[in-house]
Amino acid sequence: MNSVLHILNGDSTAYSFKDTGLDGDILVWREVLSQGPLIEDISSAAFWEMRSEWICKGLNETPENYRKKVIEPLEKLSNIYDEITLWFEFDLHCQINMLGVMEMMLKHTDLSIPKIYLVCPGECAGVEDFRGMGQLNGSQLAVLYDDRLRLNDWDFTLASQAWKLYVSGDDMALEKWINETNFWGSLHLLKPALLAHLKRVRVNDAGLNHIEQTLLDIYSSGTRAKYAIYEAFWKAEKIYGMGDLEIDIYLRSLADKNLLAMPT
Repeated sequence: MNSVLHILNGDSTAYSFKDTGLDGDILVWREVLSQGPLIEDISSAAFWEMRSEWICKGLNETPENYRKKVIEPLEKLSNIYDEITLWFEFDLHCQINMLGVMEMMLKHTDLSIPKIYLVCPGECAGVEDFRGMGQLNGSQLAVLYDDRLRLNDWDFTLASQAWKLYVSGDDMALEKWINETNFWGSLHLLKPALLAHLKRVRVNDAGLNHIEQTLLDIYSSGTRAKYAIYEAFWKAEKIYGMGDLEIDIYLRSLADKNLLAMPT
Protein backbone atom coordinates (compact mmCIF):
# COMPACT_ATOMS: atom_id res chain seq x y z
CA MET A 1 0.00 0.00 0.00
CA ASN A 2 1.26 3.48 -0.87
CA SER A 3 2.08 5.74 2.06
CA VAL A 4 -0.12 8.84 2.19
CA LEU A 5 -0.09 12.04 4.25
CA HIS A 6 -2.98 14.47 4.63
CA ILE A 7 -2.10 17.93 5.96
CA LEU A 8 -5.32 19.34 7.39
CA ASN A 9 -6.04 22.99 8.07
CA GLY A 10 -7.31 22.52 11.63
CA ASP A 11 -8.97 20.32 14.22
CA SER A 12 -12.49 21.01 13.00
CA THR A 13 -11.63 19.50 9.61
CA ALA A 14 -9.79 16.64 11.31
CA TYR A 15 -12.92 15.80 13.31
CA SER A 16 -14.94 15.09 10.15
CA PHE A 17 -12.01 13.71 8.17
CA LYS A 18 -12.17 10.40 10.05
CA ASP A 19 -15.50 9.75 8.30
CA THR A 20 -14.15 10.21 4.77
CA GLY A 21 -12.90 6.65 4.44
CA LEU A 22 -9.58 8.00 3.14
CA ASP A 23 -6.41 6.21 4.19
CA GLY A 24 -3.21 7.81 5.35
CA ASP A 25 -1.44 9.66 8.11
CA ILE A 26 -2.75 13.01 9.30
CA LEU A 27 -0.86 16.17 10.18
CA VAL A 28 -3.12 18.86 11.66
CA TRP A 29 -1.72 22.34 11.03
CA ARG A 30 -2.58 24.42 14.10
CA GLU A 31 -0.65 27.62 13.48
CA VAL A 32 -2.12 30.99 12.50
CA LEU A 33 0.61 32.51 10.35
CA SER A 34 -1.70 35.27 9.12
CA GLN A 35 -1.34 36.88 12.55
CA GLY A 36 1.73 37.87 14.51
CA PRO A 37 5.44 38.16 13.71
CA LEU A 38 7.21 36.12 11.03
CA ILE A 39 10.69 35.71 9.61
CA GLU A 40 11.46 34.19 6.22
CA ASP A 41 13.27 31.03 7.35
CA ILE A 42 10.35 28.92 8.55
CA SER A 43 12.66 25.96 9.13
CA SER A 44 14.77 27.78 11.72
CA ALA A 45 14.56 27.37 15.46
CA ALA A 46 14.31 31.15 15.74
CA PHE A 47 11.11 31.12 13.69
CA TRP A 48 9.33 28.63 15.94
CA GLU A 49 10.64 30.16 19.16
CA MET A 50 9.25 33.51 18.04
CA ARG A 51 5.91 31.98 17.08
CA SER A 52 5.64 30.08 20.35
CA GLU A 53 6.32 33.24 22.34
CA TRP A 54 3.71 35.25 20.42
CA ILE A 55 1.03 32.53 20.51
CA CYS A 56 1.54 31.88 24.23
CA LYS A 57 1.40 35.58 25.09
CA GLY A 58 -1.47 36.62 22.83
CA LEU A 59 -3.64 33.54 22.48
CA ASN A 60 -3.47 32.01 25.95
CA GLU A 61 -1.33 28.95 25.22
CA THR A 62 1.56 27.31 27.07
CA PRO A 63 4.97 26.56 25.53
CA GLU A 64 4.51 22.86 26.34
CA ASN A 65 1.17 22.65 24.55
CA TYR A 66 2.49 24.65 21.61
CA ARG A 67 5.38 22.25 21.16
CA LYS A 68 3.10 19.21 21.44
CA LYS A 69 0.29 20.48 19.20
CA VAL A 70 2.22 22.54 16.63
CA ILE A 71 5.91 21.70 16.44
CA GLU A 72 6.05 17.93 17.06
CA PRO A 73 3.55 17.04 14.28
CA LEU A 74 5.80 18.82 11.77
CA GLU A 75 8.28 15.95 12.07
CA LYS A 76 6.07 14.06 9.61
CA LEU A 77 7.22 16.41 6.86
CA SER A 78 10.62 14.71 7.00
CA ASN A 79 9.10 11.26 6.39
CA ILE A 80 8.94 9.74 2.94
CA TYR A 81 5.45 9.47 1.48
CA ASP A 82 4.22 8.45 -1.95
CA GLU A 83 1.45 11.02 -1.84
CA ILE A 84 0.75 14.20 0.13
CA THR A 85 -2.50 16.17 0.03
CA LEU A 86 -2.80 19.70 1.43
CA TRP A 87 -6.26 20.71 2.69
CA PHE A 88 -6.53 24.51 2.87
CA GLU A 89 -9.39 26.89 2.11
CA PHE A 90 -9.87 30.17 0.27
CA ASP A 91 -9.44 32.60 3.15
CA LEU A 92 -6.34 34.56 4.15
CA HIS A 93 -5.85 32.51 7.32
CA CYS A 94 -5.66 29.28 5.32
CA GLN A 95 -3.78 30.67 2.33
CA ILE A 96 -0.92 32.01 4.46
CA ASN A 97 -0.79 28.74 6.39
CA MET A 98 -0.69 26.94 3.04
CA LEU A 99 2.27 29.10 1.94
CA GLY A 100 4.03 28.26 5.19
CA VAL A 101 3.44 24.54 4.72
CA MET A 102 4.73 24.64 1.15
CA GLU A 103 7.80 26.59 2.27
CA MET A 104 8.40 23.98 4.99
CA MET A 105 8.09 21.22 2.42
CA LEU A 106 10.70 22.89 0.23
CA LYS A 107 13.06 22.72 3.22
CA HIS A 108 12.24 19.30 4.68
CA THR A 109 10.53 17.11 2.07
CA ASP A 110 12.08 15.35 -0.89
CA LEU A 111 9.62 16.69 -3.45
CA SER A 112 10.92 14.36 -6.17
CA ILE A 113 9.22 11.41 -4.49
CA PRO A 114 5.61 12.15 -3.57
CA LYS A 115 2.75 13.25 -5.75
CA ILE A 116 1.47 16.41 -4.08
CA TYR A 117 -2.13 17.57 -4.29
CA LEU A 118 -4.19 20.49 -3.04
CA VAL A 119 -7.79 20.54 -1.86
CA CYS A 120 -8.73 24.24 -1.79
CA PRO A 121 -12.47 24.95 -1.94
CA GLY A 122 -13.94 28.40 -2.28
CA GLU A 123 -17.42 26.96 -2.08
CA CYS A 124 -19.17 23.65 -1.56
CA ALA A 125 -22.28 22.40 -3.34
CA GLY A 126 -25.26 22.39 -1.03
CA VAL A 127 -23.63 24.71 1.54
CA GLU A 128 -25.17 28.17 1.24
CA ASP A 129 -22.77 30.12 3.47
CA PHE A 130 -19.55 28.17 3.06
CA ARG A 131 -16.92 29.41 5.49
CA GLY A 132 -14.66 26.40 5.73
CA MET A 133 -14.20 22.65 5.63
CA GLY A 134 -14.97 22.38 9.33
CA GLN A 135 -18.63 22.77 8.34
CA LEU A 136 -18.55 19.64 6.20
CA ASN A 137 -19.14 15.98 6.92
CA GLY A 138 -16.97 13.09 5.80
CA SER A 139 -18.90 12.51 2.58
CA GLN A 140 -18.59 16.15 1.54
CA LEU A 141 -14.86 16.14 2.26
CA ALA A 142 -14.48 13.00 0.18
CA VAL A 143 -16.14 14.76 -2.76
CA LEU A 144 -13.67 17.63 -2.44
CA TYR A 145 -10.84 15.10 -2.41
CA ASP A 146 -12.02 13.70 -5.75
CA ASP A 147 -11.57 17.20 -7.27
CA ARG A 148 -8.12 17.88 -5.81
CA LEU A 149 -5.44 19.57 -7.90
CA ARG A 150 -1.96 18.20 -8.62
CA LEU A 151 0.77 20.66 -7.59
CA ASN A 152 3.92 21.09 -9.65
CA ASP A 153 7.24 22.95 -9.46
CA TRP A 154 5.66 26.19 -10.67
CA ASP A 155 3.14 26.14 -7.83
CA PHE A 156 5.94 25.76 -5.28
CA THR A 157 7.96 28.53 -6.94
CA LEU A 158 4.94 30.83 -6.84
CA ALA A 159 4.22 29.94 -3.21
CA SER A 160 7.82 30.62 -2.21
CA GLN A 161 7.77 34.02 -3.91
CA ALA A 162 4.50 34.91 -2.20
CA TRP A 163 5.80 33.75 1.19
CA LYS A 164 8.95 35.87 0.97
CA LEU A 165 7.00 38.98 -0.05
CA TYR A 166 4.34 38.45 2.60
CA VAL A 167 6.92 38.00 5.35
CA SER A 168 8.91 41.03 4.18
CA GLY A 169 6.06 43.36 5.16
CA ASP A 170 6.67 45.41 2.00
CA ASP A 171 3.10 45.94 0.84
CA MET A 172 4.14 47.93 -2.25
CA ALA A 173 6.43 45.12 -3.45
CA LEU A 174 3.70 42.56 -2.77
CA GLU A 175 1.12 44.59 -4.69
CA LYS A 176 3.51 44.96 -7.64
CA TRP A 177 4.14 41.21 -7.67
CA ILE A 178 0.41 40.45 -7.54
CA ASN A 179 -0.28 42.80 -10.45
CA GLU A 180 2.56 41.35 -12.52
CA THR A 181 1.65 37.70 -11.90
CA ASN A 182 -0.56 36.55 -14.76
CA PHE A 183 -0.61 32.80 -14.08
CA TRP A 184 -1.45 31.39 -10.66
CA GLY A 185 -1.28 27.69 -11.48
CA SER A 186 -3.19 25.58 -8.98
CA LEU A 187 -3.00 28.32 -6.33
CA HIS A 188 -6.17 29.79 -7.79
CA LEU A 189 -7.43 31.41 -4.58
CA LEU A 190 -4.18 32.97 -3.43
CA LYS A 191 -4.60 36.32 -5.23
CA PRO A 192 -7.89 37.42 -3.56
CA ALA A 193 -6.50 36.42 -0.16
CA LEU A 194 -3.36 38.50 -0.68
CA LEU A 195 -5.45 41.45 -1.87
CA ALA A 196 -7.44 41.17 1.37
CA HIS A 197 -4.14 41.23 3.24
CA LEU A 198 -3.17 44.49 1.55
CA LYS A 199 -6.45 46.03 2.75
CA ARG A 200 -5.69 45.12 6.35
CA VAL A 201 -2.11 46.46 6.40
CA ARG A 202 -3.03 49.86 5.00
CA VAL A 203 -4.74 52.50 7.11
CA ASN A 204 -7.39 55.08 6.30
CA ASP A 205 -7.49 58.76 7.27
CA ALA A 206 -8.62 57.77 10.75
CA GLY A 207 -5.53 55.59 11.18
CA LEU A 208 -7.51 52.34 11.07
CA ASN A 209 -6.96 49.35 8.84
CA HIS A 210 -9.81 47.64 7.02
CA ILE A 211 -10.49 45.09 9.74
CA GLU A 212 -10.48 47.69 12.51
CA GLN A 213 -12.79 49.98 10.53
CA THR A 214 -15.18 47.13 9.76
CA LEU A 215 -15.37 46.10 13.42
CA LEU A 216 -15.85 49.70 14.52
CA ASP A 217 -18.67 50.14 12.00
CA ILE A 218 -20.35 47.00 13.33
CA TYR A 219 -19.99 48.23 16.89
CA SER A 220 -21.20 51.74 16.03
CA SER A 221 -24.29 50.31 14.33
CA GLY A 222 -25.45 49.07 17.74
CA THR A 223 -24.05 45.54 17.74
CA ARG A 224 -22.31 45.41 21.12
CA ALA A 225 -22.31 41.76 22.26
CA LYS A 226 -19.05 40.04 21.41
CA TYR A 227 -20.51 36.99 19.67
CA ALA A 228 -22.90 39.16 17.66
CA ILE A 229 -19.90 41.19 16.51
CA TYR A 230 -18.14 37.97 15.50
CA GLU A 231 -21.13 36.83 13.45
CA ALA A 232 -21.51 40.19 11.72
CA PHE A 233 -17.80 40.27 10.87
CA TRP A 234 -17.78 36.69 9.59
CA LYS A 235 -20.76 37.46 7.37
CA ALA A 236 -19.12 40.59 5.94
CA GLU A 237 -15.48 39.48 5.76
CA LYS A 238 -15.16 35.71 5.59
CA ILE A 239 -12.18 36.19 3.25
CA TYR A 240 -10.04 36.67 6.37
CA GLY A 241 -10.98 33.34 7.97
CA MET A 242 -10.47 34.79 11.42
CA GLY A 243 -11.54 33.00 14.58
CA ASP A 244 -12.86 34.72 17.68
CA LEU A 245 -9.44 34.95 19.34
CA GLU A 246 -8.05 36.69 16.26
CA ILE A 247 -10.94 39.14 16.10
CA ASP A 248 -10.35 39.91 19.77
CA ILE A 249 -6.85 41.14 18.87
CA TYR A 250 -8.39 43.86 16.70
CA LEU A 251 -11.14 44.64 19.19
CA ARG A 252 -8.52 45.14 21.90
CA SER A 253 -6.63 47.46 19.53
CA LEU A 254 -9.78 49.56 19.11
CA ALA A 255 -10.37 49.53 22.86
CA ASP A 256 -6.79 50.68 23.46
CA LYS A 257 -7.49 53.61 21.13
CA ASN A 258 -10.61 54.42 23.18
CA LEU A 259 -12.81 53.90 20.15
CA LEU A 260 -15.01 51.30 21.84
CA ALA A 261 -15.51 49.50 25.12
CA MET A 262 -14.15 45.96 24.91
CA PRO A 263 -17.26 43.83 24.20
CA THR A 264 -18.21 40.95 26.48
